[in-house]
This record gives sequence, C-alpha cells and structure tokens, in this order.
Amino acid sequence: MPTDTTAAAASTGQQAAGTSGRKKGRKGRLLVLVLVLALIGGVAYGAYWSVSTVRASFPQTTGSITLEGLSGPVDVRRDGYGIPQIYASSDEDLFMAQGYVQAQDRFYEMDVRRHMTSGRLSEMFGAGQVDNDAFLRTLGWDRIAKQEYEEKLSPATKKYLQAYAKGVNAYLEGKEGKDISLEYAALSFENDYKPGAWTPVDSVAWLKAMAWDLRGNMQDEIDRALLTSRLGPKQIADLYPSYPYDRNKPIVQEGGYDEGSGTFEAEGGSGEGDGSGDGTGSGDGSGPELGGGTGAGAEGDAAGFESQLTGLQRVLEDLPTAVGVNGDGIGSNSWVVSGEHTVSGKPLLANDPHLSASLPSVWYQMGLHCRDVSDKCRYDVTGYTFAGMPGVIIGHNQDIAWGLTNSGVDVTDLYLEKITGDGYQYGDKVVPFTTREETIKVAGGASRKIVVRETNNGPLLSDRSDDLVKTGKKAAVDSAAPDRGDGYAVALRWTALDPGRTMDAVFAINRAKDWDDFREASELFEVPSQNLVYADTDNHIGYTLPGKIPTRAEKHDGSVPAPGWDPDYEWTGWVDQDELPYEFDPERGYIVTANQAVVDEDYPYTLTTDWGYGARSQRINDLIQSKIKDGGKISTDDMRQMQLDNSSAVAKLLVPELLKIDVGDPHVREAQKLLEGWDYTQDADSAAAAYFNSVWRNILKLSFGHKLPKEVRVKGQCLWVEPANTTGPADEAGKVRECGQRSASQAQPDGGDRWFEVVRRLMADEDSEWWTTPKRGTRPAAENRDQLFKRALIDARWELTAKLGKDIDTWSWGRLHRLFLDNQTLGTDGPGFVKFVLNRGPWKLGGGEATVNATGWNAAGGYGVVWVPSMRMVVNLDDLDKSRWINLTGASGHAYNAHYVDQTEKWAEGELLEWAYSEKAVEDSTTDTLVLKP
Repeated sequence: MPTDTTAAAASTGQQAAGTSGRKKGRKGRLLVLVLVLALIGGVAYGAYWSVSTVRASFPQTTGSITLEGLSGPVDVRRDGYGIPQIYASSDEDLFMAQGYVQAQDRFYEMDVRRHMTSGRLSEMFGAGQVDNDAFLRTLGWDRIAKQEYEEKLSPATKKYLQAYAKGVNAYLEGKEGKDISLEYAALSFENDYKPGAWTPVDSVAWLKAMAWDLRGNMQDEIDRALLTSRLGPKQIADLYPSYPYDRNKPIVQEGGYDEGSGTFEAEGGSGEGDGSGDGTGSGDGSGPELGGGTGAGAEGDAAGFESQLTGLQRVLEDLPTAVGVNGDGIGSNSWVVSGEHTVSGKPLLANDPHLSASLPSVWYQMGLHCRDVSDKCRYDVTGYTFAGMPGVIIGHNQDIAWGLTNSGVDVTDLYLEKITGDGYQYGDKVVPFTTREETIKVAGGASRKIVVRETNNGPLLSDRSDDLVKTGKKAAVDSAAPDRGDGYAVALRWTALDPGRTMDAVFAINRAKDWDDFREASELFEVPSQNLVYADTDNHIGYTLPGKIPTRAEKHDGSVPAPGWDPDYEWTGWVDQDELPYEFDPERGYIVTANQAVVDEDYPYTLTTDWGYGARSQRINDLIQSKIKDGGKISTDDMRQMQLDNSSAVAKLLVPELLKIDVGDPHVREAQKLLEGWDYTQDADSAAAAYFNSVWRNILKLSFGHKLPKEVRVKGQCLWVEPANTTGPADEAGKVRECGQRSASQAQPDGGDRWFEVVRRLMADEDSEWWTTPKRGTRPAAENRDQLFKRALIDARWELTAKLGKDIDTWSWGRLHRLFLDNQTLGTDGPGFVKFVLNRGPWKLGGGEATVNATGWNAAGGYGVVWVPSMRMVVNLDDLDKSRWINLTGASGHAYNAHYVDQTEKWAEGELLEWAYSEKAVEDSTTDTLVLKP
C-alpha cells in the first residue's frame, strides 16, 4: 500500500511510498560500477561512491508526496521511458508540479544553466571559470532577465514562474547535494558548494542563453573581417556567395510585401518594393568598409582590429554552449503538409532542431494537462521544453501544433569604438561610458571584481581580455577614422540585451486555439527570432516570422563590424510585425523551413546577409514533391523517413567528375571504384560515404584551407605561407610559418552548405586560382580543378588507410562519423573516473553536413559528430495519439538511472516512440504514478 510522505522526508533520500524508476537488474550493474571506481579512481573515491550514493538522487516516481502550496492533488504519470504527464486542476498547481518533476530529473542541469546565464560558474567550479563569468557578466543576461520579469511580463506569466519556482524549491527542501545529483557528490571533493533556491528570474534568463546560441551571423561578421588579413574583396566574395534563389526556394513562396499598405500580404502583394534591400545583402562578399580601412581589401592598417576580433573569437570559443554551436550548415528542419496531401486528410507537422550534442539532451519531454480546461486551468499541452522553464517550447495542444527552426535573422552587430579617457567618441563628441562593477565569487578562492563599460551600441566585449585592451590602444585604422585617443574597443549591439516578452509568448502559444491566436502569440516571441510552422485540427497550415528585427541605414547591412563613432551606422528602428513575412494555407499545400532564405529578393528589408544556402530545405521540398505528384499521399512514417534522408547533394555534384579522374595508383583506384554506382546515400555502414567525405574534406583543405588566414584555421595546423600582414621567422624562400588558432569544431572551411555553394559556383572555372595547391612531400602539386581533385583522391585514400586500415572492405562512414555524449561540465573537464561514470558512447552514425539527417561534422577539424537532430517529432493532427517523438538521450539527468540514455539507441536507428496525449492513451502507457498532495 502506498504511504504518504512529506516533501522534507522525501528529500532525505528515503524512497518511501514507491520506486525511483529503476529497472530490475540495476543493482548488479551498480555494484560493478563501484568496483570499477575503486580501481580507476582510488579506494577513497570508490568507497565514497557506493551503491547508495549513486541511487540517492534517483527520483521517487510512485506513491505520494505532500507538497506545501498545492491547492489540490496532482497526478504525475510516467511511461516506460520515464516521460512525465502531469494532471492538475489549476494553472498554479500544474506549473508547480512541473517545477518539482523537472527538478527531480534534471536539477543539476538546471543549476549549471542558471549559473551560466548569471555569470556565476566560478561559484560551482572555481577559478577556471572566472573569464567565462566575466564575459557573461558583461553581457548581463541575468540583469536583463530581471528587468523583463519586473517590467515586461504579464501578471499571469509571473504567477506561473512563481509557481514553477515554488515546485523546484519544494524538491530542494532539506536535501544535501548528494541527494540531488551524483555530480554534486563529485563536486564535494573540490569545494563546499550547496545549491541555492530557484527564482523566477532563473527561468527567464535561460531564454537569453538560448538567444545567444541562436544569435545569427555574428560569427560570419567576425570571420569576414578576419579574412581581410590574407584575402582581397573578390576572394572574400567567392567565399560568401549570394543566395541561390534560382535553385533553392525560400520559405515564403506565395504573397509578398505590399508597398501601398506597408504590410506583408499572405495572398499576394504588389511586390513593388523600393529595392532598398533584398533580404540577403549585396552578395559581393565585401560589405561596407569599417572606418574606411577595415573592411575587405584594407591595406594592412586593420591588423590591430583583426587582432581584437581574434581575441574575441578565443573568448567565444571558451564559453560553455547552451543549446547550439555556430557553424555553416548547422540549423534545423521543420515542415508541415496540409490534409490534401496526407493519408489521414489532416495536416502532418515535423520538426528536428539541430543543436550541440549534450548529455542530458537540452530537451525535456512532458505533458501538462488540466483535468478540465477552463478559466481556472487553461492548458492541455505536450511536447518539448527546457528543464528550468515552465510551459512547452515545441509541441501541440488539443487544437494546434507548432515547430521552430532558427531564422538566422541578423540581430547582432559588432562596433569598433574609439576610447578617450572615461568616454567614447560619438559624432564629434566624447560621451561618458555607462559603467557598473561586478563581483565574481570563486569557489575555493578570493572574489574577483570587474568593471563593465557600455556605449550606446552596447557593452565592450573587448574589456574581457587584457590582450584586447592592449591591442585596442595600438589598433591602426586609416585616415577616415578619428584619432586613436586611448585606443579602440569592440562593442556588441544585440536585441536580447533589451528587455522583451518572449516568456509571455511561450504560454500564449501553449493555449492558442487557432491561427489568429497563434499569430498574436507569436508576436511576443521577440528574441531569438525563429521560423514558426503551424498546423491545426481544422486542416489549416501556416508559417510566421516573429521577432524584434532591427533596421539599418543604407550604408550598413550588418555583414561586417561597423564604426561606432559614426551615427550613420546606428540601428534606425525595428521592422513592424505587420511587415514580417508569413504564409497561411498556401496553394501548394506544404511549407518547408530549414534555415534557408525566408523571402525572395523583392522584400524591402535586409533580414540578413547570411542565410543557410538551402541544400537541406530544397531536398525536403523535392522529397515532398516526389510523394505528392500524381495524387500521392504522405503518412506519418513518410515524414519520419524524410527526417532520416542521408542523401548528399555535394556528392551528386562531385562524384561524376571524380570518376573521370585517371588516378594511376592501383590502391587509389581501388578506393575510387567505391564511388561507382554509389547512390550518394551516407549510411553508417557505407564505405563509399566514408571515402567520398574524406575526398570532400581534402578538396576543401587543398582549395581553401591552406589559403585562409591563421585566425580561422584549426589550432595547431601550421603552414609556411607568403607573408601577409604578419611577422614571424622566415625560411630561405621568404615564407613565414603560421599556425591555426581556432578550435576544431569552429574552424574553416567547415564543409557546411556555404562551402558546397562556393564549390558549385567554381566548378565551371577549371583554372580558378582556388584550384591550385603546392606540392607537399610526395603529393603532387595542382594547377587546375582536375589536378586538385586527383590530389584529393590520393590524400583521402592514404588518410583513410591510416584511420581505418588498408583493407577498404572494412571501411564504413560510421567508423569515422561517431557520436560521443559528454555530460556537461564534469563530463568534459572533470577527473577521468568521473568522465567514465557520466559520459556515454560512441554511436556510429549516418548522415552528415547539409543533409536532412544533419549529423554535422566540421571538415576542417575531423569527422566526429559536432551537432545533431537534438530531437525528432511528427505530429498527426487527425489523431494526436498517433503522433511520434524521440529525444537524443532520456528523461533523466542521473547517471545509471534507467532513463539516462534509454532513447539514444532508438534515436540513432531513426525510430520514433509513441506519443500519448489523450487521457486514455496516457493511462494505457503509464508504468509509474506519483500523487503530489497538498
């Protein structure tokens, strides 16, 4: 018989009133774990990390618990994968229970996130995080989140946030760290950190971290400026081609901007914009020149500013990742198909966001159900949320479904600021900085103080590096810039540094009943700007682009850093919501968003100069078209199979040419023959995919990698090059040795869809300078395209021989393309025995760059998986219980819990789980029920 227990009693680690979600047979494995720990971690660690220590933090999932503050009983029903469905009779009880349950499964993750967003990681992990904290304090996410909470959010949203925090704190009450998570037990060997109470602002601040990782083209802005140290305007233009509208369709294909009304009309517009912008920038790659001298083609006088940006890049690389990584080709897929093209006669909606691989997954699956939907309790919603935030981010309710992909809209600009004394130049005046002092507490050490300085363009990021400050004092710009004064600095203008209402949008979308409700709710989704796809049970589909999107003066398109002292480079306002693109029930009957251009070239505002180039989106368009031609219908499983499409567009372009090359060497020819008859599908067991991707990597390295400046090449990759705005020891040929400075996951050329577009446009120019490479060792030189392709075929053969063996029959793409799941913080930087306990993998994966199944890898750094479809879902609007979903890992953040990675194998195999929604379906799938009692 279940017995009642208080929250305080449960918090002591007792499992009275039920079980903790463990499967039978776990005890033996835990005993093995303790023995292994004793061997590899030392007897003291092994003895401390006993079976009871490992189990102590496992959540109670059956029986009952009393929570002070509830107004009525709440049922928490978990299925065989530990995914919770919560049933309550009031909104406050629903979100209080959500906070309690997420803390049960994921509090350590939540705690790390809030310390990151508030710049307090040093309180948990010591002095090694001080620089990261200083940078995050400079951005001031928690300050902005507090402003949002106090000044912007609706009373209802505040009430929900308070209820959520109350639930988290009810879970924490009376618990020691080791009772909350195994990681706290590990941390206790290093410091005496103890988790503090959760606050509503902690939840709001997570939106800032999400916005940071989805901030748009800031990386491209930095890279374009850095490329000027070695490349000229024409070369940079080659590497940043304009969007291929002639081949890859934008998201919005029907309707347009109406110049007369100044609104976007889904059913048509005049299309007679004034031509002041085309949604993509000029496409010439050069952009406006900074201060007349640091844009493309500067004559070496920009070296100081380039050093500033290099230093900034190093700071950015060291920051912990929140939800994603920057890179060409990374993104997400979502598409929706109307009932006229589906088997059921109602819409189907698919979504799979591509983000950094993390353990636990950034997503948390759950359902939030009011027993009776009314004014008192307004929610019946299910889907994916973030641990630490109330509500559901992506999913469906009883009437509508929605998905998100990153729009890539440019909402960040870097500004070079001229410093004079305690101020900065603006126009012909010196304006005083806005300053604040921040104290960073350090576990096991003395606190550190920093001063944050801000200009009208935002905080000075360059203050967070002594090297940058020194460089700023020496930075050279040409005569168009003001006198140096006390140096130059780099400021950031970013929409997320203004208080917004995105948290209001989450709840408004969760309870939307139709397209009008959805559109109204989405207008509140200010930061980050996302592509939102929509479907409803009344057989409507739609797309809308919300967001706080800046407008700029004509001379400034946001593609390169701008001179902060010139008022003509300021943001001039915001694109009005009525002017933003959308579609509703388009005639073609489907909508695809995969980070491609949102609109065509007639749109009057420059949304960004750096769309994804549409390789994935066009493949999805083609797959849908192939299914619906001649009246064909699409099923839920068809949508799943589209998500798993491994076809390589770049292989289709290159392989026919590669097969024409006479390689001579029989060993290389043996590998080349793998490409004969290959269907361009990158399955994990494909030897052809392994060889082609190695050839592709070597083509990129030979054509571009060796010609790029050290600031964007892989760290430690050293080359003898012709001098270009650099000094160093020269060899007898007058060359200098330059070593790469960027991490392997961030370096260029990364092989994303931008590089595919670059190569595609160069194919016809067989004698382009890009196709040249010098002889290195026994490898021949190349003076044209086919010679370089031959060199790449040779280099790839011997690279894979070294990595996979001489026998090509043993080669496979999955042996190269592996996914490792590292637990955040201690799984990457902890002692070896802790990594052993917390991390999982590898998994051999198919897919790749610029494919629908986007298991991303960085061609400059290697073949390992860098980002993934972080979850997959397909919503069936005819019968919501026939919807399907999967997470990258599992519901639990507790190592050795049954639900730590219990979805990963199925995810890797491309399977989807049943997704119960109706009360009967949830009841049928329930394995554990916990009652939270007032």
